[in-house]
Amino acid sequence: MAPRLSIHPPLLNTACPWATTPDHLESLLKCPSTGAITTRTSLIQGFAHDDAVHQYALFDPVSNTAHQGTPSPSPAPVGSINSFGYSPLPLDTYLAALQHLSAALPNVCKPAIISVAGPPPSVAACYASIMAASPRITFPLAMEINLSCPNIPGRPPPAYDPASLTAYLSALPQEPLIPVGVKTPPYTYSAQFTSLADALEPYASRISFVTATNTLGSCVVSHADGQDALPGGTGGMAGVAIHPLSVGNVRALTRLLSERGLDGVDVIGAGGVHDGASYRRMRSAGAKAVGLATALASRGVGVFEDIERLLDSEW
Repeated sequence: MAPRLSIHPPLLNTACPWATTPDHLESLLKCPSTGAITTRTSLIQGFAHDDAVHQYALFDPVSNTAHQGTPSPSPAPVGSINSFGYSPLPLDTYLAALQHLSAALPNVCKPAIISVAGPPPSVAACYASIMAASPRITFPLAMEINLSCPNIPGRPPPAYDPASLTAYLSALPQEPLIPVGVKTPPYTYSAQFTSLADALEPYASRISFVTATNTLGSCVVSHADGQDALPGGTGGMAGVAIHPLSVGNVRALTRLLSERGLDGVDVIGAGGVHDGASYRRMRSAGAKAVGLATALASRGVGVFEDIERLLDSEW
């Protein structure tokens, strides 16, 4: 059986632009209400980020109108849309940062989930790099394979294609020494869930968790004047607007994995979590832990403590 993640409290950030820098990671590690952290998705060589192309906007999910500038932190629920790719920082930068932070924060022992992407051979190389660095990092490590970014031209999310997904799973070690998981896109009909379970079943000893869901691609949000919020018009949507779909994905995946005897594969629920009620919905749907990103963008690291306060620490 693959090694299991242990996250308590069961609340963490997901891979996102607000987990890019070492300072971001330090703040997340120091937050008393996070049980783990996730790095922004990185590649072996880094991603060619372009500020003119790769942007994000927060928006009112009722009016579908983008906020102007950077709004002040507010508990009001928001949506987000982005055209980001992956982190401009290569994997080795994250490993070095985690080594430094583990030495600087000796009393912190939260799992650090390192999110990676790339072709299957590159992902296998990412695993090897993480394992090589692990003796120098005191945080428990895990690797998440991001198979669901909708913003990479000419490269549709591999988790939508069973053959592509199988290629990634087959490239993993048969008995990984750290938890390895996959991040999935939002699925919208039953055959997609079945295809995922079909792909995972032969590789159950290699996979510890599924993070569901990433953003929903091909979405459009406008400013009040009608201009597109993103340079290219479309992007991946997240935040409260995607919450019902993400909760549905978590419920469907949890039930299907159980039916297939894959109870050892945990589900991290993500999508529109911003308060105690949205956290509870994810947990009720079957999520072992709950992640968020848009609320981190709009409210900062304090959102985790806000959620714990609303829950009265009853996780």
